Amino acid sequence: MQIQSDAAVSGGVPRTGQSAGGGRLTIRSAAVLAALIGLVLVYSTDQIVPAETDRQAQLRLWLAARSAGIVAYLLLTFQVMLGLVLSHPNNKSTWKLSKTLFPWHDQLWVFIAAFVGAHVLAIVLDPYAGVGLGGAFIPGLSEYRSVPVAIGTLALYAFIVTTLTARFTRLLPRGMWLALHRLAMAVLALAWAHGVLAGSDSGALEPLYVSTGLVVLVAAVYRYWIVRQRRSAPGAHSEVASR
Repeated sequence: MQIQSDAAVSGGVPRTGQSAGGGRLTIRSAAVLAALIGLVLVYSTDQIVPAETDRQAQLRLWLAARSAGIVAYLLLTFQVMLGLVLSHPNNKSTWKLSKTLFPWHDQLWVFIAAFVGAHVLAIVLDPYAGVGLGGAFIPGLSEYRSVPVAIGTLALYAFIVTTLTARFTRLLPRGMWLALHRLAMAVLALAWAHGVLAGSDSGALEPLYVSTGLVVLVAAVYRYWIVRQRRSAPGAHSEVASR
């Protein structure tokens, strides 16, 4: 059966499109999330607290874009870490964290998408950013740090692909959703590079980028090292062949 085999490959975690129940984000929760992000954007765009100087007014949208981007990056890092834990071989036999962590992994994409959307909207609306609508969605058209911004655009499209294919797994050939879902590591790598190279304040945030990058890298290497060890263990091939 396809659902069972895909779940086995992904570390005993059910396919995202197959999940149901209390872990799903409700319409009310989504509305509250949208309202909170809207309030942050309204505050940051000089509608509630007026800027005291011209420089402060000029930076409002840029700060909104940067803060939303950092939050989206941190949520994406957490999402990838959850995926690594859920798909880890030890989770099936020792940790058994799937029931606890999967609802978070299943719904966190909504929050990531919301903050990414706020990040893109703010940077497009900022007349001083030099990115514009074309630069935000077409790689290479940004006047400001063209290559780093293009990396962010590629991260956006890769995120959309991994999210949509995870939500509509039944529409894909067997096993394809999992192969595409592994692009999440590429999404995070692109987002990391975009944050480091595009942000004018990257020097101040260097400890954040270094620490999060190392944590994910170590977790990924450990996960794939365990998988490799189990595949090369005596009897592993005969066990697979007997199934």
